Amino acid sequence: MIHAKLHSLLEELKFKGMDQALEKILSETEKNGPTTSDTLIALLEEELRYRKERSLINRIKNARIPWDWTLSSFPFDRQPMLNKQQIMDLSTADFVQRGENIIFIGNPGVGKSGVAAGLLRESLISGYRGLFYNVQDLLNDLYASLADRTTTNLLNRLCRFDILLLDELSYLTLSIEQMNAFFKLMAERYLHNKTTIITTNLDYPKWYNLFKPKDMVDAMLDRLQHRCITIRINGDSLRKNTSSNQQSRT
Repeated sequence: MIHAKLHSLLEELKFKGMDQALEKILSETEKNGPTTSDTLIALLEEELRYRKERSLINRIKNARIPWDWTLSSFPFDRQPMLNKQQIMDLSTADFVQRGENIIFIGNPGVGKSGVAAGLLRESLISGYRGLFYNVQDLLNDLYASLADRTTTNLLNRLCRFDILLLDELSYLTLSIEQMNAFFKLMAERYLHNKTTIITTNLDYPKWYNLFKPKDMVDAMLDRLQHRCITIRINGDSLRKNTSSNQQSRT
């Protein structure tokens, strides 16, 4: 009767971790006779563990990473031009706390997206909130927001993420409005000391062929590169002779 009442109270209070562990902990209490404080500590520890676990699951789900790639599964041995130690040092996610950006530059297939997604996942595990966005999809959403006048809301939402991964910045057909919205996003994230990861096959000078005018590109690059780690991957494509390799995407 008492156990049922406890379960009911825990369910109403939404203490799911404690509710799940209640029978086990009470059984140990009756068997071994620990103090009331020991029992309370054990229950609260279970609740905290449960909430951290659910929080991580939600962060990963909301980040919308399209693949299950991790740094532990990345084929560093097949991409010797990539400094594995540098990537593993970054996996602590300290760069997010410092508000540093990371720009991966390299040809298609060298593993830029795989490493970037792995770093995003490690940042989520460390407790940060992040989001994966294909650049073309982002620009489409920015353009759509101009039509219904929700651009400010979209930019504010994107600026709340600790880390934003923008994948596949390449040659695109952009309107002036799309470029201005993108410049605004980069400026706002810089102002709020937020981390942005970009993967691209365009080295910095070629960004002037994608975005215009020049003074706006200068301003964007100045902000991006102020606190920035640029990683160039000059190796061969991981797609060669490995069509089944999950990590072969750019």
